[in-house]
Amino acid sequence: MTTKYAALLRGINVSGHKRVPMAELRAVLGELGHTDIATHLQGGNAVFRSDSTDEGALAADLERALHERFGFSVGCIVRTGAYLAAVADACPFPAAELEGRQLHVTYFDRPVDSDRFAALDAQAHLPEAFELGDRCLYLYVPDGLGRSRLAEALARPRQTDGLTATTRNWNTVAKLVEMTRV
Repeated sequence: MTTKYAALLRGINVSGHKRVPMAELRAVLGELGHTDIATHLQGGNAVFRSDSTDEGALAADLERALHERFGFSVGCIVRTGAYLAAVADACPFPAAELEGRQLHVTYFDRPVDSDRFAALDAQAHLPEAFELGDRCLYLYVPDGLGRSRLAEALARPRQTDGLTATTRNWNTVAKLVEMTRV
């Protein structure tokens, strides 16, 4: 039996850097033996089916294949459709009442505890807010990510050191849930 996954690539196709055409990403996934492959937007979102049950191995294989194909490193996070749906369902913010640009999820390659963010003064950034979830962080930014001082603080090395992390707006979160439904 196969499992439907999403591959979330970090930092590709931004301002002309680390160019990974989606057709080539689909080809790489196919060469790795995956099936039912599709991509969403140009920001490094792909869905596929695999016999493997090891998200970490799937991510490592994809990172290795992308490095071989393009000559640069790309951090990848692979998650099941069930995980993506659980993250969406557990959102602590009123997603249905917000615009997609106001709500984001940062996915981490492993669990992150609150100690990592303890020094960050969340009160100083209100009305912006964040909450940790299962290998993710929910971020509410009423004026959008581009103007967010909280998002900038959360991206500092102290908070992200040693992690692979990649952020998606709520519209993309919802689309990936839809695309990975079995």
